[in-house]
Amino acid sequence: MLETRASLAKRRHDVAMMFDGVARRYDLMNDLLSLGADRQWRHDVVDAVDPSPGQRILDLAAGTGTSSVPFERAGAQVFPTDLSLGMLQVGKQRQPQLAFVAGDALQLPYADNSFDAVSISFGLRNVENTLAALIELRRVTKPAGRVVICEFSRPTWAPFGAAYGFYLERAVPALAGLSSNPAAYSYLAESILAWPDQPGLAELMVRAGWRAVGWRNLSGGIVALHRGWAGD
Repeated sequence: MLETRASLAKRRHDVAMMFDGVARRYDLMNDLLSLGADRQWRHDVVDAVDPSPGQRILDLAAGTGTSSVPFERAGAQVFPTDLSLGMLQVGKQRQPQLAFVAGDALQLPYADNSFDAVSISFGLRNVENTLAALIELRRVTKPAGRVVICEFSRPTWAPFGAAYGFYLERAVPALAGLSSNPAAYSYLAESILAWPDQPGLAELMVRAGWRAVGWRNLSGGIVALHRGWAGD
């Protein structure tokens, strides 16, 4: 058991260090690798969260805060939270008005029932225990609150899925050579290919206690937007 905990702790540390190393060019590389589609995905997340003035919103795996800004502009009190100190430092330089918080998805530094909505975009697959993270997100969500998860998924059309698989396995590593940390983007492709499909993630959400779970495919299923409610 001690060895298992040690290996999990090492993986957590390695993931944080990996994102520290790509922090300054992270948003640029996301735009490049998604061919600009990440802008629409972020817009879809905001629509799903539906922020309003006075609401408390947790933006987990917020990175440099790009995903948090629309919540703040809507008048919500947003808490951009991330494990990577490098990401948070770059975020604070670019978005000094945001109150960035260092936090682990498996041990969030917030009390029970703290948020009207919790959201995580492209970060859940980097947590070593997905189910435990989903349970922790539910813990900090108010009984009438909601979760929005935006994550890579499985294309719904087989020919497109084959082309997308080729892109992940061949094109992403090639484009990653433009970054300061190519290994990080090789990890990106590997983690996407190993991630559960849409029903698989929905099942984990139900097991974690979320209710009325559903999803919406974006860009033909390359990305899926999962939603759920914390109410009993």
